[in-house]
Amino acid sequence: MTANPLAPAWLRVPDDADALDPRVWSRSARRDEAGVISVGGVSSADLAARFGTPLYVVDEADFRSRAEETRAAFDRALAGIGSRAIVYYAGKAFLSAEIARWVTAAGLRVDVCTGGELAVALAAGVTPARIGFHGNNKSRAEIDRAVGIGVGAIVIDSLVEIERIAGAAARHGVVQPVRLRVNSGVHASTHEYLATAREDQKFGIALSDTADAVGAIRSHPGLRFLGLHSHIGSQIFGTDGFAEAARRLLEVHADLLDGGEVPELNLGGGFGVAYTSVDDAADIGDLADGIAEVVASECARLGIAVPTVAVEPGRSIAGPAGTTLYTVGTIKDVQVTAESGETAVRRYVSVDGGMSDNARPALYRADYTVRLAGRRSGADPALVRIAGKHCESGDLVVLADYLPGDVAPDDLVAVPVTGAYCWSLASNYNHVGRPPVIAVLDGEARVIVHGETEDDLLARDAGITRAESTS
Repeated sequence: MTANPLAPAWLRVPDDADALDPRVWSRSARRDEAGVISVGGVSSADLAARFGTPLYVVDEADFRSRAEETRAAFDRALAGIGSRAIVYYAGKAFLSAEIARWVTAAGLRVDVCTGGELAVALAAGVTPARIGFHGNNKSRAEIDRAVGIGVGAIVIDSLVEIERIAGAAARHGVVQPVRLRVNSGVHASTHEYLATAREDQKFGIALSDTADAVGAIRSHPGLRFLGLHSHIGSQIFGTDGFAEAARRLLEVHADLLDGGEVPELNLGGGFGVAYTSVDDAADIGDLADGIAEVVASECARLGIAVPTVAVEPGRSIAGPAGTTLYTVGTIKDVQVTAESGETAVRRYVSVDGGMSDNARPALYRADYTVRLAGRRSGADPALVRIAGKHCESGDLVVLADYLPGDVAPDDLVAVPVTGAYCWSLASNYNHVGRPPVIAVLDGEARVIVHGETEDDLLARDAGITRAESTS
């Protein structure tokens, strides 16, 4: 079949529009003889009937196994160069009490960046010493709470935070471990808004200011300097960016050893995942080996001991484990003139969710995959754009993919790799309630985050509650 001229160059017409590419779908995703997709041994049709749509579905075994594999890979790689690894799960990708328990059970620590994320981790029973606290604008109250409960490490993001954290440590009579976030100048090959190591941005301090900042940290008896922290971006494939960042940071790390201990080096996260069949996500073992290799070689060149290496993956653990289910509402064929001058049809398939449950396509023009979830079809593939229900022209869930041409209203469709930065970026735009999150494992399904109802939304409206209380 000839490709639709409106399709992006990377998108190929599938031989089978019902096929599930294992590089994209969670490890337990299957399509049965009737064509119904199941995850974790639970039918998507049953999930939709029981919990409604839109619906976030998390493959618990997939999530847990990726967390365990990540820790094991970095433990092995760093042990191989005479060091050790610290792996934090980046809670910003997706955090709930159950998620926090899964990652800590896998031997990971938890990275948070707001008081709310800290509260979730604590409510889940995470030991404060196993929590790292990020953020470019941590409030005085957040800092005081973190220091008071004994958070394991606070990442200093600006010079003003040195005094604030030192003041909190003095009030509580403790020594607070801290890291210093620096901009390595390494520009990750990623979307402009996801590149977070450039000099002209809100995170961290310039590498050239590091010595003075660390001197200020060391001047406070209530602060213990752990080491430098870097984050070069997100959705990064390969190790080249991490290798270059490590080289630049270790040069400074070596100089800092003249003034005292520097036991750690934190290289952040940003490990990419495959959202489509053309994405080439690096194997976590290869990433760990590549990072360990460059750290070892640079330390040997500089004549210094290999530090403990910390990393902060989130998306690479949570993303592939998630799938979102939607119900098709309306279908609209639109005649469009392609750049080639040809006229072709773009089929808009509108679903009952949208940018309120997945903001990434609107924010970053992020690509996703879609498949029919409730039946099998032998129809020829048709180019589709999965649109949301919100009053924005940019409210798109899948910018371009092929579905069977007989896709129809009330069909159930599934979008994979939605475990990261979907629920965590969800909103109530147009007064739509955020969907529930369901964990599936061994044929069982359970709610791990409740969905929101209209009553939940109305309960927050003081004008409504005030009127009811006076009536």
